[in-house]
Amino acid sequence: MMLNSKTIGNKIAEARKKINLSQAELAQQVSISPQAVGKWERGESMPDISTLNRLAEILGVDLNYFSDSFKTRELETTTYEQFNKPTAEKITPKPKNKAEWNWDMSQGNWVDADFSGLKNLKEKFSSSNMKNCKFMSSDLSGLILGKNNIELCDFSFSDMRDSKIQSSNLSNNNFNKCSFIDAELFKNNIEKCNFSEADFSGTEITETNFERNDVNDVVWKFTKFLKSNISNVTLTGTFEDCHFEHCAFYGVKFENAIILNTFFKYNERFKKVQFVNCKVDSITYAFLKNNQANLTGISIIEIPE
Repeated sequence: MMLNSKTIGNKIAEARKKINLSQAELAQQVSISPQAVGKWERGESMPDISTLNRLAEILGVDLNYFSDSFKTRELETTTYEQFNKPTAEKITPKPKNKAEWNWDMSQGNWVDADFSGLKNLKEKFSSSNMKNCKFMSSDLSGLILGKNNIELCDFSFSDMRDSKIQSSNLSNNNFNKCSFIDAELFKNNIEKCNFSEADFSGTEITETNFERNDVNDVVWKFTKFLKSNISNVTLTGTFEDCHFEHCAFYGVKFENAIILNTFFKYNERFKKVQFVNCKVDSITYAFLKNNQANLTGISIIEIPE
């Protein structure tokens, strides 16, 4: 069964009824309208991740309860005092310590979900299909993704340093101003993504198809492309201590780029790469010449000692 708003709505309704809580009482504790709770339970809308956290506390369930892979268990029935008067004291279950949550959202189908501001994701989204989801300003450092399909998602301003992404398809996603410092991208298909102003310092991109991506004003420092296909991309900005080895280049252009101490070796179709108004140091020039690069559009600059 696919994990979607209908599934989550059914689980909210089930847990709410188990503790004898009305829609109005649940709405009061989440600080929303009863109509909004009704829409959740009918599958017409879906709470965002922070609201799911709050619902897990109120309903006395683990956050993993909302996952499609969660096996239904009998929930403890708790009797709640009825709210007969506006001033009546409401009783809520004791909130769980967030550090104790053991939720896993892997192997799910996530569509139109808002996970903005999420933290400590780590290995909890592998083998998932994610489409049109939001992860803006999230702490995804140390993230491990494997065999994921990620399309039309927005990761703007997120920290993805030290992440490991492999055997995944990333298409039409927004990674504007993301940090990929020391990330490892292995055997992925990455195409039509926006990486404007992203930081690829120390990133290793291996056996990956990197095609038709927007890489304006990207930070390239100690970045490695190994055995990868780079196609239909215009590379700009400063490349410092970078590495291109055993890569194939199709429709690639370096434009207004400064390329320093950057290694090129055994690259296919490199003579077809265009260089427009580029500046390089002498060692990089030697590597380019050895790779049979078209040196038109390249000038050598002296690096102060």
